[in-house]
Amino acid sequence: MKRTCTPPAHAWFAGTLALVLWMVALPAQASPDAQLSPPVTQAQAKLYQSIIQARTRGCGGKPGLPGRLSPEPRLDRAAERLGRGQDLKSALSAEGYRSEGASVVGLRGYTGGSLAKGLSERACGSLLDPAWRQVGVYQLGQASWVVLAAPFAPPLVQDMAQVRTEVLERVNLARTQARRCGSQSFGPAPALELNSALHLASELHAVDMATHGYLSHTGRDGSQAGQRASRAGYNWQRVGENLAAGQTTAAQAVQGWLDSPGHCANLMQPGFTQMGLAFAVNLQSPQGIYWAQVLGTPR
Repeated sequence: MKRTCTPPAHAWFAGTLALVLWMVALPAQASPDAQLSPPVTQAQAKLYQSIIQARTRGCGGKPGLPGRLSPEPRLDRAAERLGRGQDLKSALSAEGYRSEGASVVGLRGYTGGSLAKGLSERACGSLLDPAWRQVGVYQLGQASWVVLAAPFAPPLVQDMAQVRTEVLERVNLARTQARRCGSQSFGPAPALELNSALHLASELHAVDMATHGYLSHTGRDGSQAGQRASRAGYNWQRVGENLAAGQTTAAQAVQGWLDSPGHCANLMQPGFTQMGLAFAVNLQSPQGIYWAQVLGTPR
């Protein structure tokens, strides 16, 4: 699901952005009376291996995908819940499994090792979807439930410097090309440089949003981006702010901003010369990760 907010008509900032792939809203605990399957058995290990091999071989005339699919016990238990009639979202939430996306394949008539053959024949598209990195299985008689998922995997705080550099590179690459942002056209713009005061302004707001689970240019204290930049020690002529929530990579965040007219206009504004960026992660929050990018021109 994708949500964007209409940019407000303020001169010094524009728009917010929340790009959210389907995910479980909040981890939850399994119900105390649930009697679920034990962890991976030897038979399950062989079953997983056959599924991974089928994915590696490919199907339906499509090439295989080596690696990137591993067993996950929580997905086994979620698959068992599906077999008991729960929906996918509820089953994942009950097992405390937060995902960027997930899919379930139900099959009948395939047991044991033949399940991989059934997936290849009946659900080739799901089996070969490169987004999926983990798998869980539950079998009951002739019926099988296979859950394929992409775990929610935000960047680590200790990788902040690397993420900032990647965002800067992607933004500057976008600024080398003329671009249309909604109804506005922009020519190539000079490259931005990183600024520590803008990093601080970004970080304080990202942490506040993640801690309290909201996405807004208006801070809980009523502050706006220009005020937060001033508090961080940035003496500015012009300030702009882009926000995002739910994306787990720099590439997703930047692409989301480029796809949104107001955020794109901020990124392409030739008057901006500097940038600060931060993200904050709180797995108990609605979106899990919150991004703040502050663009500025010093006095």
